[in-house]
Amino acid sequence: MLNLPIAMLQAFLLLTLFFQNATATLTAPQPGEVLRGQVEIHGTMDLPNFSSAELAFSFASDSAQSWFVIQTFPQPKADSPLAIWDTTAITDGEYDLHLRVHFQDGSVQDAVIKGLKIQNEVPLATQTPTEVFEIAASAAPQAEATQLPQPTATLFFAQPTDLPANPASLNSAAIPAAFLRGALTVIIVFLCAALLLYLRKKI
Repeated sequence: MLNLPIAMLQAFLLLTLFFQNATATLTAPQPGEVLRGQVEIHGTMDLPNFSSAELAFSFASDSAQSWFVIQTFPQPKADSPLAIWDTTAITDGEYDLHLRVHFQDGSVQDAVIKGLKIQNEVPLATQTPTEVFEIAASAAPQAEATQLPQPTATLFFAQPTDLPANPASLNSAAIPAAFLRGALTVIIVFLCAALLLYLRKKI
């Protein structure tokens, strides 16, 4: 029966030792990291006897350590991120990040991240159009050349046809016959005329 109280006392002492050794920490961003835009700040401030905390930044070159408050915490915050740091509101440069936790007994704990580089005005390095074109050209499969069919032209020539026979045309064999018919016609006409003149004289 005595083992249970002893085990509970040991667990209490271990928990007390753990909480006494617990410290405020900043885990992100990392020292020397280049930051731009909205930056998530991760860390630990949920400690026993918590009274308040503040998150601030300063110029890395400021020997007087003038801190500018980002956010204050009247209650411990257990979940991450602890805060969002809008780096567009400050000029580019090198900064330090500072978390200070105040305890009910008047003591404080500090966590600092040094050498953070803010670069909002410096454009991100991008590939040149030439490099992008070369990558795309090398990645594209080579298309096999295909022989397109050549257009062929078909020529049509008109075939000559015989002209129809001219009814008024005469060949060499028909000329004498035509001449004879003409001469007979003239003779007949003269004979008829002579006959008519003769008959008129008789009357």
